[in-house]
Amino acid sequence: MYPGGMSLERVRLLIERFRAGLHPASDSSKRVAWRHDPALGLELLESMLLVRHLDRAAHELRASGHGHYTICSAGHEASVVLGRLTRPGDPSLIHYRDGAFFVERARHVPEFDAVRAVALSLVASAEDPGSGGRHKVFGSAPLGIVPQTSTIASHLPRAVGLAFALERKERLGLAAPSDAIVVASLGDAGLNHSTALGALNAASWAVHQSQKMPVLFVCEDNGLGISVRTPPGWIETRTAALPHVRRFFARSVDLDATYRAAEGAVRYCRTTRRPALLHLECVRLLGHAGSDVDTAYRTPAEIEAALAADPVLWHARALLESGCATAAELLALDQRAAERVDAEAERAKERPRLTSRSAVLAALHPDRKRDDAPRARVASSPPRSHGPLTLAQGIQRALGEILEQHPSALVFGEDVAKKGGVYGVTKGLYDRFGPLRVFNTLLDEQTILGLALGAGQLGLLPIPEIQYLAYLHNAEDQLRGEAATLPFFSRGAYENPMIVRIAGLAYQKGFGGHFHNDNSLAVLRDIPGLVVAVPARADDALALYRGATELALRDGRVVVIVEPIALYHRRDLVTDGDGRYLAADTGETAELGRARVYAEPDADLLLVTYGNGVGMSLRAAEELRGMHGVRASVLDLRFIVPLPEADLLAAARAARAVLVVDECRRSGSPSEAVLAALVDAAYDGPLARVTSADCFIPLGEAAEHVLLGVAEIVAAARALVARAPTPALAPLASTSA
Repeated sequence: MYPGGMSLERVRLLIERFRAGLHPASDSSKRVAWRHDPALGLELLESMLLVRHLDRAAHELRASGHGHYTICSAGHEASVVLGRLTRPGDPSLIHYRDGAFFVERARHVPEFDAVRAVALSLVASAEDPGSGGRHKVFGSAPLGIVPQTSTIASHLPRAVGLAFALERKERLGLAAPSDAIVVASLGDAGLNHSTALGALNAASWAVHQSQKMPVLFVCEDNGLGISVRTPPGWIETRTAALPHVRRFFARSVDLDATYRAAEGAVRYCRTTRRPALLHLECVRLLGHAGSDVDTAYRTPAEIEAALAADPVLWHARALLESGCATAAELLALDQRAAERVDAEAERAKERPRLTSRSAVLAALHPDRKRDDAPRARVASSPPRSHGPLTLAQGIQRALGEILEQHPSALVFGEDVAKKGGVYGVTKGLYDRFGPLRVFNTLLDEQTILGLALGAGQLGLLPIPEIQYLAYLHNAEDQLRGEAATLPFFSRGAYENPMIVRIAGLAYQKGFGGHFHNDNSLAVLRDIPGLVVAVPARADDALALYRGATELALRDGRVVVIVEPIALYHRRDLVTDGDGRYLAADTGETAELGRARVYAEPDADLLLVTYGNGVGMSLRAAEELRGMHGVRASVLDLRFIVPLPEADLLAAARAARAVLVVDECRRSGSPSEAVLAALVDAAYDGPLARVTSADCFIPLGEAAEHVLLGVAEIVAAARALVARAPTPALAPLASTSA
């Protein structure tokens, strides 16, 4: 019988059953053989036993107050064969129960101690070579294992992106291993997630168009998603419907057959450069995690059936019955595994932890400044364009400059190729740089960002386009849970540099919301490590794209540039035909966190804004000066994250009052952060903000009732200046008799 729901006792029971069960199975139907090399079989068993004892150590460390994370691999140890059959040069994104894969992969890198690495991760030690104590993950750059947390299936778009990048780099003549494949494992419950289905669809879609896609998906099917059962036969039925994806199947109780199936799947991917899916039937021997009492939803008979299908014991019996080892030799192997794990667990208790906020934050955006990183050329003289440009023309010129200077740069998204984008921003780039570097994707934002994640990780410079800001919400976790977390959970060993273009914000005539007129940046503002910029004019766009390229290539940063749709083709500032909103390229490269100031001498007021607000604020400033005698400077933030706080404070202190002009909704808008930054810096002048309403944007003229306008800015400015203290008169010079 088993201990009711207690994971530590249950894992100890598994070890006892293993030691007591090293004899031929009495039921001949439960006998399997090991037909491969005996030494190979013993090495695989050793890795499985090490992981079993690491599961025990995880619970013991937690029970003693030293450990934290106890989601275990017990029942999934058959993944060990994939650790052996693949290489460190095969980028691998593995399931959180794939401890055996991790330990076995380390045999390819003898200097890497996988047992020590896992033990350190269990106690969140700063010496953990994976995440540096930030999370318990299976991740290692030397092993080629990309760290994953428990976000369900969110890693699969990256896996597709990695497979795409392997092939694209080769076709571009850039260094890439010629036969590498990508491995991505997930659970049976995760296969139902829209992210998984989108990634599988994208792989099929690519192959359908004769593109190569060397990715091996591994579905580890234990029949449970925490407590929710997977219907019998569902995985077979669901995966049978995948076009162009070759399927393989194995049961983890027969490691010999599993090895052959996995070997076939790996060989198929390597030789055909096409996707495959290995359906690995396994069991979950413990609760979902340490706090999960699975007796609440599993019957005693179900738990006993799972225990009877323990793949570690089944493989040991196969070795025993095939004459590869004696029971005494297997017990000795188990004892050595236990002692090795115990020694590393004891050692881990004494290793240092993260001890400060700065230490934790260090992995978010490490200051790399690599000497070998390709750098964008900074123009030292005014530009090749001898005339003023619209914002769209400035962006187009910036993208062309990046593609010309950096052979690793790719521009892709929906409609960006021959059509040149919905608004013509990428027009001409396809003809100039060709279909390998400027290309259309399928209509799936998760896949678009997943391609960028994989391409960036493998050394390309992806510039994906999200066609509208509202479309980002379908895929935002690819930025939040994948792109931003990669350096954090790999202590900076991995990065995925990219420049994400998003057409967005409001004031687009003739369109309602929220899909084509979306004025909320809140979803982007709280993602640690992300850079968010908004260009208002052509010269800003050129400067920001040059700066973004440096940040991506030099520092591995993820930069999001939100392009105001309503400003793409704007030419005039105040009156029709004045041409005053056009701007010529100055050759500038924008520095991270630096604003642009349109200064007015002896300003009464500072208008702080961005995007569409820049033109509105400049028009408001002219009206304030001409009709009301109020002098206003305008500060264009340019960067929404991080805010240009030093420039903001300097400009604020040069004026009598500050009005924040925010085109976004009042709740969650950048103006909240601007006001907070000024208050934190002890700015003591009058402050106010004026924003659009907390509302979706309606069609036609109704939009004017919810969007911020010039009249509202002027009224708020006049009211604020009226509250501002009058500057003190300079004292009269004294005279002597």
